[in-house]
Amino acid sequence: MSKIEQTVEIPHLGGSTVGYTFAKSYDPALPTLVLINSYTTSAELYRPQFADPELVSAANLLALEPYGHGRTRASYQDFTYWDSAVANLQALEALGIREALVLGTSQGGWVAVRMALLAPDTVKGLITLGTSMDFESPRSRDLGCWDGIGFNTPLIDALAEPVGEDWVVPDEVVDDVFDTAMGGVSAGEREFWLATYRANYAGDAGRRRLRLSTVNLRDRDGLHGRLDEVRCPVLWLHGTADQVYSVANAQEEIRMFTRSPGARLETIEGGQHFLSASNPAEVDSAAIDFVQRWV
Repeated sequence: MSKIEQTVEIPHLGGSTVGYTFAKSYDPALPTLVLINSYTTSAELYRPQFADPELVSAANLLALEPYGHGRTRASYQDFTYWDSAVANLQALEALGIREALVLGTSQGGWVAVRMALLAPDTVKGLITLGTSMDFESPRSRDLGCWDGIGFNTPLIDALAEPVGEDWVVPDEVVDDVFDTAMGGVSAGEREFWLATYRANYAGDAGRRRLRLSTVNLRDRDGLHGRLDEVRCPVLWLHGTADQVYSVANAQEEIRMFTRSPGARLETIEGGQHFLSASNPAEVDSAAIDFVQRWV
């Protein structure tokens, strides 16, 4: 099977192009599982899922890239996670998909929840991986989560000034992301992501997208006051080796989905922050079970 990588035009933010990837040709007889990637990655984060024949047979796998990531571009110059949620919903509409389950890794998790809040008739279930529903708060740090302000502020400051068109993202930025999110990667995987980041974040436009993506990560709004409005089932998967958000935080926040017909946390031993990449077998199996239970 071969992936189908395309873009779709939507009206949000003055007109936008959303990058999307299907694992194979769309089958209207199957449910759709939307995949939303983590900070500064792209649809390529989900290569293990696209390569899993059992998962591909259970659902249409559709990766949608948020603003600031991959091939997604907007006419307007600024964006938030709420904008990415709206864009994803408009992309589904443009693709003729009326209902979907949504899986998101880290920032993809809070985009997924925003989609469910905005369009409960469209989003029929949520799978969140290694995420947090809070802003980068003192509360989350007290529960063992990272210092997102300390991690992101130096990069935001370093990217403040315009650059030439020959600029590409520094290697150390990519290394910092994958050291934190994966505990490091193999030499081959590192070269793959270095090439991917250099293509996605090049020139002054790339610098600006990278900076805004980092600002959004640091300065986002929390969702605690809204989680009781989520009415679909929620499966939260969290790795015990996650260096960014803690299991203790996930244990508190899963209980905030008080109106979900089924909100459940599962921990994965040794799982990293980018859980779909570090533990694809466990994530894929849980996703298949979730799809079969709730569709």
